Amino acid sequence: MRLLLALALILLACGSAPAQDFKIEDPSHPVAILKTSHGDIYIELFEKEAPKTVANFVELAEGRKEFTDPKTGKKAKRPFYDGLVFHRVIKDFMIQGGDPNGNGSGGPGYKFEDEINADALGLAKLSAVEKDGSLHPHLLVRSQEDFNQMVLIPLLRRMKIANQEEFEKRKEDIQKQLNSLTLKGAYENMGYSYSPSLKSRAPSKGVVAMANAGPNTNGSQFFINMADTPWLAGKHTVFGKVVKGMEVVEKIGSAEVGSNNTPKQDVKILSIRLKK
Repeated sequence: MRLLLALALILLACGSAPAQDFKIEDPSHPVAILKTSHGDIYIELFEKEAPKTVANFVELAEGRKEFTDPKTGKKAKRPFYDGLVFHRVIKDFMIQGGDPNGNGSGGPGYKFEDEINADALGLAKLSAVEKDGSLHPHLLVRSQEDFNQMVLIPLLRRMKIANQEEFEKRKEDIQKQLNSLTLKGAYENMGYSYSPSLKSRAPSKGVVAMANAGPNTNGSQFFINMADTPWLAGKHTVFGKVVKGMEVVEKIGSAEVGSNNTPKQDVKILSIRLKK
């Protein structure tokens, strides 16, 4: 008994730390602790897959990156996310935060590019136009106007067809281009650009990805998936995943919301810091 007690005292004196109660894919990956008014969320960050995105997220979170304060219009450098809210919550879909305006309109005063590998996501192998003439559901085309704006006009722009006369002359060529168009090609026509050297993963349940307003418009807003969202692949940079606290995400995701899917009671981000 005395020997066991002595060993216990030695271990305490050496400051042995308890094992962490979550697993990460790669021990070299940093882990961010997102403290919210509903509990803590631990996020493994994929800095090798999205290095610029992870650096931006961490540096903003810890107050090491300058941004433009939307209230004053002046440059500032402080923990960016502290005190912000999850301004958009859609049950069984995702929770979104990181906007200093609290309504989806704000950011840090700058934008940066996506970090996505479309080939790794299989987008080059998926046809945008099916054999029966229907469009791939991930394009989210619901009307003729959607088709024109999201598929046809970007394609005509790439083919340098600028007027009705050229359109009529090259109808057969246009149809051939549509028939061979992949999802990757359709997205590239919209303005997305991809990095074949990066590793990318699908936007599945539990991942953390950048919210944006189109190609290369990343800033500070991010979302956490509560379901697989394959239609978002190729459009949003996935830069992390929840390794502990998914129940907190689900709790936030079940919040009662009002207009614009904004929680009726604020769900606050208290802080985001790297786990030491």
